[in-house]
Amino acid sequence: MIKVVFMGTPKIAVNSLKKLLNFNDIQLLAVVTQPDRPAGRGNVLTPPPVKECAVKNAVPVLQTESIKNDSVLIQKLRDLQPDFFITFAFGQILTQEVLDIPKFATINLHASLLPEYRGANPIQRAIFDGKTETGLTTMITVLALDAGDICEQEKIQITENMTDIELAEIISDKAPFLLYKTIKGIYTGNLVPVKQDEGRVTLAKKFKKTDGQIDWSKSAVQIHNQIRAMKSWPTAYTKCRGRLIKILESRIVDNNQHNRPVCSVKQITKDGMELYLSEGILLITAIKPEGKNVMNPFDWANGAKVKAGDIFSDEAAECIQEG
Repeated sequence: MIKVVFMGTPKIAVNSLKKLLNFNDIQLLAVVTQPDRPAGRGNVLTPPPVKECAVKNAVPVLQTESIKNDSVLIQKLRDLQPDFFITFAFGQILTQEVLDIPKFATINLHASLLPEYRGANPIQRAIFDGKTETGLTTMITVLALDAGDICEQEKIQITENMTDIELAEIISDKAPFLLYKTIKGIYTGNLVPVKQDEGRVTLAKKFKKTDGQIDWSKSAVQIHNQIRAMKSWPTAYTKCRGRLIKILESRIVDNNQHNRPVCSVKQITKDGMELYLSEGILLITAIKPEGKNVMNPFDWANGAKVKAGDIFSDEAAECIQEG
């Protein structure tokens, strides 16, 4: 049996934990995850999704605010005598002291084709940048950020309208099988990790909440990429008639240039609201007005008395007036 400790926290890592539990030659010794946190409107203390899964499957759970400063937990990990640590969206930095514990290696699963998009936000950044391809990488964890030798990779196509939520689901589905292949390959000696090409490194920095504000001077393609990249968080947004509106879904109608005011409404149908932009026409198909549920723009426009020819965004209207 291959003895493994799994380190992860959010929902995207749950499927990997479930699948690893079902491989006959893998023994899950324990799960290490973040502490329970307040969540929801009532700030109810809520366990991380990975902990919930571990508890349901009778896997011992170790929680810590900071693994590098938790000498008691580190000793517990030593006592387990694992062959591997597996990390997937754990959210904490490991020290060399921790990395030296497993017999073989600490394997990290990263949601990009390294060395592209090292860092905390590879899924959203790939969509935001308009990439048509991304993927998964398993690597040997080292102290430098996502810089370890590559074990296995699998490519994933990013389709034109794929959101960060949809891409995360695909990654969640594929991850456990790439992890298992990596574990077996290193354990048997049939897999030899290769160094990353440092000349191809790009970074995937976290978005801030303010990054969700739409710059209507950009093209339809750029704004569409922003909307679908940020569907989970922070969500693309603008203001219309003084009220905040979140834009959840969109489609590209065309990429042509039109001699019309930027962000002016071309038409509103049951399919959504079409907007002229500096380059192209964007169809908005789902919005969430401030204080309301998700709506079709057609229904919202009837109540808000927005019609063809109007400037949809307050910010865009101000730019036109200043110009």
